[in-house]
Order: sequence, then C-alpha cells, then structure tokens
Amino acid sequence: MAYGLTAFGMWGLLPLYWALLATTGPAEVLAHRMLWSLPTALVILAVVGRWTWIPGLLRQPKRLALVAVSTSLITINWYLFIWAVANDRVIEASLGYFINPLITIAIGVLLLRERLRTAQWAAVGIGLLAVVVMGVAYGRVPWLSLVLSVTFALYGLVKKRTDLDGLEGFSADAALQFLPALGFVILLTARGESSFVAEGAGHTLLLIGSGLATALPLIFFGAAAVRVPLSTVGLMQYIAPSTMFLLGLLAFGEEMPPERWIGFVMVWTALTILTWDVLRQARRSRAALREAGRAAGQRLAESAPTGPPEATAVTGGIPAAADAGGPGGAGTGPGSAAHRG
Repeated sequence: MAYGLTAFGMWGLLPLYWALLATTGPAEVLAHRMLWSLPTALVILAVVGRWTWIPGLLRQPKRLALVAVSTSLITINWYLFIWAVANDRVIEASLGYFINPLITIAIGVLLLRERLRTAQWAAVGIGLLAVVVMGVAYGRVPWLSLVLSVTFALYGLVKKRTDLDGLEGFSADAALQFLPALGFVILLTARGESSFVAEGAGHTLLLIGSGLATALPLIFFGAAAVRVPLSTVGLMQYIAPSTMFLLGLLAFGEEMPPERWIGFVMVWTALTILTWDVLRQARRSRAALREAGRAAGQRLAESAPTGPPEATAVTGGIPAAADAGGPGGAGTGPGSAAHRG
C-alpha cells in the first residue's frame, strides 16, 4: 500500500514543483518536461533491463498510431496542468481530476455502449449537475476542469489498447515527445528566450528534474498495481486531487466562494456513491468466486476415486502415472524438472 500512497501523493504534490518554475512560461516548462523524460526513461529501462517490448511495438503500425494519439492527449493534459498552476487555478485543475472517474464512465457509455448500474447513473447525474453549478460559480463553463478530465480519461482508454504497462507507456510517449520538445527548446535558445541557464543552476536542475518528477509516480504506481487490490487502488486515486485541492486552498490561497463549495460537495457526493457501488460490486464478485470455488471443490470430491486408502495415500487420489509424465513415466508433466526450470 505504501507504493500506492507514494505514487498518488507525489502526483498530488506536483503543483509545488511547477510553482518553483513559475518564472518560466508553461510552454517552455512543458518542453523541458518532454525533453528530459526520454533520458529518464532510458536510464530506468537500462536499470531494469526492459527492452524486449520495443521491437514488437515497432512492428505494429496500429499500436504505434495509438501511442501517437495517447502521446498527444497526455501532452495537452500536461500543458494545461502546468498552465493552471502558473495562473492560480490549482483548485479548478483538481476538480478535473475529481470528476475524471465520472467522465470515464460517461465515455464508456457514449463510445463503448456500456450499461450502467443505477448507482452509476446517479453518480454521473449528480456530477453533471455539479458541473452546471460550478459553471454558475465561475461565471463560465469550467473548461479547464473538463478538458483536463476528458483528455486524461481518453488517454487512459487509448493507452489501455496499446497493451503497454506504466513504464513502457511512459517511455513510448517520451520517445515521441522528444524531437518536438528539442526543436522548441532550440528555437527558444536561438531567439534568446530560453530560461534554461539564464536563472541559475537551481532553475536548470529543476527543469532537468521534471523528467524524473514525471517518471517516479508512474514507477511507484506500477509497483502498487501488482501488489494492491484494484478496489484499493481505485480509492487511492482520490489522494491526488484531494492534495491538489488543499494546496490550492491553503498553500496558494485561491478563493473558494460558497457556490464553489456547493459544486465540490456535489462532486464528492457523486464520488461517494460511485465508490460505494464499486466496493459493493467487488464484495459480490468475491462472494461469487468463493461460491464457485466451493462448488468446484464439492464436484471434485464427488468424482474422486473411492478405492482403499492405500491406493490414494501417495498421490492424493491422482493416478501416479499422470504425475510421472505420461505412459512412459519420463517426467515431462507440469510437476517435473522440465517445467519447473
């Protein structure tokens, strides 16, 4: 669980990192984030020895096209988030990540024709109403929240179809982002508009470290995904926007008039309903699996040999020849050294 808490905690604290680069324009910060992500990815891949997925990806144009789409979506998402921090709109950005599960469900209905349960319909309905309330509160459509949420939800949908894990997906995105980012940085330098070395060594190191700041949460998330139940990971995802919200409110001093509080409370209500439904379904699934296991065990017991105990004491009711590797007893079955190796 520590891996998951670390991953989502780091994502939630990212506004503090981008705030340290406030003297640099969002476009340049984004370019350096993209530029330094590739060297970071290559170092991590070298450390863990994960190269075998690359040839397979390069041989499949359709998967490459999906990676290009996912890269475009996450690039838009990154830019808007950095822009939000630079323009004192961290709370509005946090709203985008709060409503992301609701947007993901809506996309499932619209694009994948998925059927929703009653609780899911209720959550989505309350979420949509909350967006209307927030629009009234802001005096405009909360476009930043919506675009952040939609791009991230679509990114998740497309990335899932690429069949790449977190590190592989990050590395593939970084490879496609590298050249455009390098070109932009060179252009800024040629124009004398680059802040890379103009604002001191600390600033330079922060720009270089943006690649690592992007990669580390993904690494911890990947570690959590294989160790922590999916339902628990689903609950942990609210740590990041909650942290962003608190930072916007307490660290950056952003305003929260009563109307916005009403909108956020509605969103939190929708997420509470959604979380309750997910946990209820998880309990039902576990109960169904336990029941299926008991039924299978009962059927196996009923079909077991009923001969003298001596005949089954060694093999537990399984014919000895089967474990010996077939009629010749060569030892090539699942329990043999040939398979254990």
